[in-house]
Amino acid sequence: MATLYHHPLCPQSRFVRLVLGEFGMDAMLVEERTFERRVEFLTMNPAGTTPVFVEEQSGPVPGASVIAEYLDETRGLALGERRLLPLDPLGRVEVRRLVEWFNGKMFAEVTNHLVVEKVMKRFMPSDSGGGAPDMGAIRAARTNIRYHLAYVGWLIGGRNWLAGDRLTYADLAAAAQLSTADYLGDVPWQENETAKNWYARVKSRPSFRPLLADRVLGSDPSTHYADLDF
Repeated sequence: MATLYHHPLCPQSRFVRLVLGEFGMDAMLVEERTFERRVEFLTMNPAGTTPVFVEEQSGPVPGASVIAEYLDETRGLALGERRLLPLDPLGRVEVRRLVEWFNGKMFAEVTNHLVVEKVMKRFMPSDSGGGAPDMGAIRAARTNIRYHLAYVGWLIGGRNWLAGDRLTYADLAAAAQLSTADYLGDVPWQENETAKNWYARVKSRPSFRPLLADRVLGSDPSTHYADLDF
């Protein structure tokens, strides 16, 4: 069986877990606290970030986008119409652009701040940045998420799914980021009904069920987190 080194509230890890679910693949989950800087983990991914996917035949595959491309190249054709990366070049560009938007830009502006300040700092030693949360960073994340939520609403307002007519990596990347913020109770769903309805569709997929069962020590999810009807 494959192994995924992850953290339950790492949105890029959540993205890969959703991808695996859509592919119908199982993987053993190993929780990794990246701030511990384990030598064995750094050997697999010198960047020291999650996720890292490992199969015996391939060895470590580090990084969410690299894992997604690897899975598409090795198993995508078997999915047929359910393939998560389009066949046409321009369609692939749009999916990759949006995956980078959510896993890169939204992560840097929103979810990384929320997870580090509200969760990770409680477990990190002081010499690694642990301590009291930076409320300025949390306020900035809560401001920035409104922009990203509005962008999701704008995209889905003219499309069936974020990148076009069918579900792709773009939807899973966006949903993974939002699900992390939603766990922490920081998504203002009342501000964008269109984005909320799209998220409800993704959230109702079987691949999402394991994420809705996640619980993190010392941090309970928002009351509506696992409610498919919000």
